[in-house]
Amino acid sequence: MSKADFIERVAKSGNLSKADAKRAVELVFGAVETGIKEAKKDGKFTIGTFGTFAVSKRPPRKGRNPRTGEAIKIKASKTLRFKPATNLKKAAGI
Repeated sequence: MSKADFIERVAKSGNLSKADAKRAVELVFGAVETGIKEAKKDGKFTIGTFGTFAVSKRPPRKGRNPRTGEAIKIKASKTLRFKPATNLKKAAGI
């Protein structure tokens, strides 16, 4: 789903104009982005019945260049993981 589709769905479900729905979506996305930035310090950011974003460390590993088949070293890195809350899992039928 594109962001425009999401905004349209919010507008329809909330009986809002597209402009109001866009502002609401932008506010929510901004709050999530701010929370994720804070997750860098705390390690995780939880949104009630939605789920938890957590910073995860990936160790260095060996990989292959798919074009040449040459072995390469991949540096350690951090990534963002999402774990849905129980309510969200139930709603999705998972």
